[in-house]
Amino acid sequence: MPALTSASTLRQWLAHPEGRPLLEGLLDRAEVPADVRSQIASLPLQQLVDQSRGKLPQSVVDDLVRQVNGGELPAEEPPAAGAARFTGRTVIVTGAAGGIGAATVSRLAREGGRVIAVDLSEERLAEFAASRQGLDIIPVAGNITDQESIERIIDAAGDTIHGLANVAGINDDFSPLHETSDEMWDRVLDVNVTGTFKLTRAVLPAMMAASGGAIVNVASEAALRGGASGNAYTVSKHAVVGLTRSAAFMYGPHGIRVNAVAPGGVATGIPFPSSVSEAGSERLKPFQAQIPTVVPADDIAASITFLLSDDGVNLNGVVLPSDGGWSVQ
Repeated sequence: MPALTSASTLRQWLAHPEGRPLLEGLLDRAEVPADVRSQIASLPLQQLVDQSRGKLPQSVVDDLVRQVNGGELPAEEPPAAGAARFTGRTVIVTGAAGGIGAATVSRLAREGGRVIAVDLSEERLAEFAASRQGLDIIPVAGNITDQESIERIIDAAGDTIHGLANVAGINDDFSPLHETSDEMWDRVLDVNVTGTFKLTRAVLPAMMAASGGAIVNVASEAALRGGASGNAYTVSKHAVVGLTRSAAFMYGPHGIRVNAVAPGGVATGIPFPSSVSEAGSERLKPFQAQIPTVVPADDIAASITFLLSDDGVNLNGVVLPSDGGWSVQ
């Protein structure tokens, strides 16, 4: 049986005779319910640290790994470099400092791409870029709803832009329509829809001039149904699908493919608003409990990079559910 590490999934820990009681003890202390444990079984142990926002120290996970390996802390295997599908290509990725955005930037760069990594937080973006030494990542701090920021992103990319992944997005407060405030509506629609629209509009001239390009928008399970999130977020992600399909139709003759990925349960660490609607949460709870699995951001990055690559050559206007089968329930 292979050694357990922090990169091993919870399922692998639970299948290990020595790892199971150690992990179950940790989950018991953290008061993680049984139904949640089944949903997060495919996550690596390390993800618990990343998701806890400091509540679960790295030392606790390291101690678990040592205990199951006779006091040693095995070295982690470096990620595979992958095929060089993006060598010589420039791709812009938003929401790049964490979650799905960071995972997408990392994968694109490991596969040879020159990646313009965009995020609102200059500090988090700098930390992320510094942790990926040796990869061709160009950090650009900016607000995708702001035209000046859009222009800086395009300038950093240069005259030729091969791809764009619109990953940046924010949650709502799960409020039903009659509780949705103007502030919540405007904020969610501004980032999730207007920001995606503005940056996509900005890259299209370069792609049209080159007679080709690939754009991937991150939608959501909330773009496929009404019972996955609150009113503002659900509306915004339905709008992302509309933007995707319209652009795919309009720019297909220019050799530009525009697709969307609709993630299900993903461990991204994106915070919810401090105040969440009780009525909305109560209504959504039994339906959200049906999520088959919560996956690491890398799994969604795999879907995004597939659609950005030439492997997705015959796909245009597609909304790809990357949700572990949630959408077929």
